[in-house]
Amino acid sequence: MSVLRGNAIFGQSGGPTAVINASAAGVIETALRQTGIIDKVYGAAHGIVGILNEVFYDMGQEDPQELLYLRTTPSSALGSCRYKLADPKKDDTDYLRLLEVFKKYNIRYFFYNGGNDSMDTCSKVSNYMREHGYECRVMGVPKTIDNDLYGTDHCPGFASAAKYIATATMEVYLDSRVYDTGMITVLEIMGRNAGWLAAATALASYKGYGPDLIYLPEVPFDLDRMVEDVSRIYKQTGKVIVAVSEGVRTPAGRYIPELIGTPKVDAFGHKQMGGAAAILAEYLADRIDTKIRAIEFSLLQRCAAHCASAIDVEEAYLAGKTAVEEAVSGTTDYMVGFERLPGSEYGIKTILIPLQDVANAEHLVPREWINAEGNFVNQEYIDYALPLISEESVTVKEDGLPRFARLRKVLATR
Repeated sequence: MSVLRGNAIFGQSGGPTAVINASAAGVIETALRQTGIIDKVYGAAHGIVGILNEVFYDMGQEDPQELLYLRTTPSSALGSCRYKLADPKKDDTDYLRLLEVFKKYNIRYFFYNGGNDSMDTCSKVSNYMREHGYECRVMGVPKTIDNDLYGTDHCPGFASAAKYIATATMEVYLDSRVYDTGMITVLEIMGRNAGWLAAATALASYKGYGPDLIYLPEVPFDLDRMVEDVSRIYKQTGKVIVAVSEGVRTPAGRYIPELIGTPKVDAFGHKQMGGAAAILAEYLADRIDTKIRAIEFSLLQRCAAHCASAIDVEEAYLAGKTAVEEAVSGTTDYMVGFERLPGSEYGIKTILIPLQDVANAEHLVPREWINAEGNFVNQEYIDYALPLISEESVTVKEDGLPRFARLRKVLATR
């Protein structure tokens, strides 16, 4: 494979995570070291939208120390987007613009950090460039707290969110048992079609401070069956904690918020989640006479860098670093993934998964990891998730508060 010399651009897309910027650091720092191959490294402002609008930053102008701080800075430092590229056979307006910008800035390497939809964007862009004779190597860098990306054992962002969820659930457990009166607590955890995150509350149960019931999207959710489950446990103990994925659906296929209204949809046609816990709490209140509280973990799940997993930080950086190293060696049209190594000690190796495969599939919690009743998870999940959260990330502090990266964001010029 001949050396492809030119510039590189990196973008972030979709919902952020506690470690998404560790991947950014992996890409940017590694790309800046590719002397003689990559001349300039750009960071797109708000993902693909920044490229379309020709708004991106010259990452070579950043202080190396600030790039180091990126590893433990949550959220998307360059800004994110939820923008869906059209089918180029029906409308290639955006693609023509991307080709124009890529040629203008001699962009020969495109790295995109995101989930299923972002990998679809990568695949579409790469195919269009190839069809129009423009050589550009495209690599996907995985990101999603939902852990639903196909082909990889787990995804950067998941472990830190799971660690936060398990920790917060343990704390809620203790708080909910302060008084000698009855109480039911409903916890709502992110996860549209995959229940990996809600299942993380079982890690709290593993330590003796977790929910009594866990409901995941992988199993149809029956409201009346939930009431029966809750009532039975409440009569026995007077205290019940229910963990539920925001994406659980009734046997008829309706999300819980759809029972009282019509959710809005995003650019990709996904129904906006949120509000399931409040609806379920009200449903239970009409049937069980006790105090009922709904807690939606919401954005805290994806920005809690103070509770991040050290393994997650390291692997997020590795994913970005590997994407660059593979691209300069001639690889294109793949997403970096992880394969868990056999043995009692935790270890992984990086693998490459075709973008097309990732874009068209989801990684769900195996049904056999969920109990027969569909209201809790089995030991297989604990064995899978526990090693991912076992080490603590260390964040630099100033005056007792985290020191996050302060990027200069110098606009790129041609």
